[in-house]
Amino acid sequence: MKEQIITYLQEHGKSSVNDLAAHLNMAGAKKFPSLIKAISQMESQGSLRFDDSGSLSLRKPKEKKDDIRLTGIFRANKAGFGFVSLDEAEDDLFVGRSDVGHAIDGDTVEVVIKKVANRLKGTAAEARVVNIVKRSLTTVVGKLTLSTDKPNYIGYIQSKNQKISQNIYVQKTPLVLEGTEVVKVEIDKYPNRHHDYFVATLVDIIGHQDDVGIDVLEVLESMDIVSAFPEAVLAEAAAVPEAPTERDLVGRIDLRQELTFTIDGADAKDLDDAVHIKLLENGNFELGVHIADVSYYVKEGSALDREALARGTSVYVTDRVVPMLPERLSNGICSLNPQVDRLTQSAIMEIDRQGRVVDYQIAQTVIKTAFRMTYTDVNHMIAGDEELLKTYQPIVDSVRYMVSLHQILEEMRYRRGALNFDTSEAKIIVDDKGLPVDVVLRERGLAERMIESFMLAANECVAEHFAKSQLPFIYRVHEEPKAEKLQTFIDYASVFGVQVQGTASKISQAALQDFMRKVKNLPGSEVLSMMLLRSMQQARYSEHNHGHYGLAATYYTHFTSPIRRYPDLLVHRLIRDYQQISAQQLDHFKEVIPEIASQTSSLERRAIDAERLVEAMKKAEYMENYVGQEFDAVVATVVKFGLFVALPNTIEGLIHITTLPEYYHYNERTMTLQGEKSGKVFRAGQKIRVKLIKADKEAGAIDFDYLPSDYDVVEKKHSSQKKETRKGGKASRGRQHKEAAQSVTKFKKKPFYKAVAKKGGSDGKRRGKGRRSK
Repeated sequence: MKEQIITYLQEHGKSSVNDLAAHLNMAGAKKFPSLIKAISQMESQGSLRFDDSGSLSLRKPKEKKDDIRLTGIFRANKAGFGFVSLDEAEDDLFVGRSDVGHAIDGDTVEVVIKKVANRLKGTAAEARVVNIVKRSLTTVVGKLTLSTDKPNYIGYIQSKNQKISQNIYVQKTPLVLEGTEVVKVEIDKYPNRHHDYFVATLVDIIGHQDDVGIDVLEVLESMDIVSAFPEAVLAEAAAVPEAPTERDLVGRIDLRQELTFTIDGADAKDLDDAVHIKLLENGNFELGVHIADVSYYVKEGSALDREALARGTSVYVTDRVVPMLPERLSNGICSLNPQVDRLTQSAIMEIDRQGRVVDYQIAQTVIKTAFRMTYTDVNHMIAGDEELLKTYQPIVDSVRYMVSLHQILEEMRYRRGALNFDTSEAKIIVDDKGLPVDVVLRERGLAERMIESFMLAANECVAEHFAKSQLPFIYRVHEEPKAEKLQTFIDYASVFGVQVQGTASKISQAALQDFMRKVKNLPGSEVLSMMLLRSMQQARYSEHNHGHYGLAATYYTHFTSPIRRYPDLLVHRLIRDYQQISAQQLDHFKEVIPEIASQTSSLERRAIDAERLVEAMKKAEYMENYVGQEFDAVVATVVKFGLFVALPNTIEGLIHITTLPEYYHYNERTMTLQGEKSGKVFRAGQKIRVKLIKADKEAGAIDFDYLPSDYDVVEKKHSSQKKETRKGGKASRGRQHKEAAQSVTKFKKKPFYKAVAKKGGSDGKRRGKGRRSK
């Protein structure tokens, strides 16, 4: 339609909306709103304009003919300006308030350069938005506020994105609304030069403001993470039998006589992995990793398959799971419950005393698990609990072999350079109303680490098999960190007086291991581990094997969780279909795998973002009960506008520089703040006494005040700071406020800010969901 509009206006110069509708055969009551919506979008994107008489015409571009258009993602600032990110290798472009062109946060935009960057002065390139290629905000979920200030609308909602300040007015509807509803709307019109607000149509009522768990549901729905499955998907799931038949076992290796068992969390219902282990006569171990054969029931192209791909992954938030597959499958026939036959795909590996896989078999199998074990019980067995050892006597030797093999595999991974990010994870405890009642550290014992070791071994084995077979495949890749991020980390580490061997452009994993070993027991080691994790690239899926930097693995994929990750489901499908390879199959998978890899990587990031948003919201809600109380904390990060501090239970918050009792100078080289009069210094890893002054659940933000204490450190002022003090005289609080505001802007446009914001990294350990690290 947009192309037809442009063609018509190019031929006629200008037109009334009615004439345009008649020409395009869009004058009917059903079609006309679609035309108006298209015109509104084109006007907000700057391609159309209305003159004073109401006639419509094409807007002439302001840029010169030789101007080059660049495409990137617009990131807005609350103050009205923004930045455009082109890619990770390029610096962001600054966009002034007058050059935003009605772009909103997250939009894909085209820009032209107004002013080139000046490397000597350290100024960024400046750009102007000339076209909005794709809107990021198409649907919004929020609390409805009834309003009569605009008679054509029933009221408005606001986006949870605080960088989008305009109201989103909702078109009138036949439904009678009370003003307590949480609704989902679809955007019809975006802010433009005629009106500074959105217009939207109501598409669904999510719930009501007092409903239990509505806050989490609002976050999930706003990111299009939907719990309910379509009817066609549920119908296919209902048609799956409750148990496998004899026909289902044809062609499978029968492992039902093996001593096989599962080890999961006590509250887990989808038991998708089981293990068996033996000590062989030659001294090697036989490890069998058996994974529920979900792909046997989820056929390619089926409604179940399409829905699983659209979801990409199960999403784990504080008080619920949004599953990738219906419970009929995940908690039923695909759950490896004890004493029942289950279809599996198995990686059976012979592993020597150096941790090398010397022989393996990847096969379709059938198993019957003997026990449903929990991490807690296995940890107690390892610790020598006599009652549990007696209860589970048949697997006592297996558990002993597992401990030995885990130690061998862990040592093998360390020798080759695998990085172990020793960071704490939070577990938020909620009551039956969804309210947070405690935030504790998530415990991770030997049993958890053992299972992770065995899953890693299976993932590597399967990936190596297909890489050497040179067949189209999907890999889990984690590339080398970028030099810029590593340099930031190296500079950060030097603040602690610990040198990292090598340079940002050439640093070995062994050097990073050595660094982590040196700082392990130092104050602030937790902060340093997190900073190293943040310097890593984000793991992703790819049709190309680039290896896994964090695990120091040449080959890696995801094979062990097909119930909750689509790439694992695809790997199982490939294992089955490649048993009888045809040219048609090869061409098919070669075509579809790149797109699946890209889509599932994106959906994984969405899931991580949702988990992080809910976690921040619930932590802030928990801390609302403690406003005014004092705590011991650790300085996590020091920036020009203040310092972020962390409590022992991982809750983090900001001490803004303007709340400090005197003027503080920021030293960019040492990344410290120092008081102008007192000489007090704040640096990462330092203990500090704080007072909670604000906890904002809606924003997921927590603010602290600094309190003088015995933890305070006083140092002599640097000579350059003394010189600045003499030259400038006494620093004013107004100057402190101004510099802090400017520094927030500079901080947010640097790549380092993105690293701080994106907690996460390699597969070794994922914040928020330890079990998902498999």
